[in-house]
Amino acid sequence: MSAALSTRRTPTARGARTVRRSGPPAVRPLPPGMPREWYVDHNRRLKAMRLAVVLLDSGVYLPQHATNRRIRALAVRLGIHRPSAITCRAVRALLA
Repeated sequence: MSAALSTRRTPTARGARTVRRSGPPAVRPLPPGMPREWYVDHNRRLKAMRLAVVLLDSGVYLPQHATNRRIRALAVRLGIHRPSAITCRAVRALLA
């Protein structure tokens, strides 16, 4: 078994079963044929979620403490492209 995979026994109604965890879910391709705006919004939501999770991990729990400057500085440290004002608003909405 590789170091990335972990197995754990979990109780169920019929006995114990093995659960394998291997990290984040597999990335699936986006559905073709959608308007360009759909892809932009989808990627913006994903970026906002990533930034909100890192903000929560760093101790920023309130939207008023998540300024555009703080969100953008965090994005630079993570190696993510600088978020727009719309993405910063989405991050604050997720924290609310």
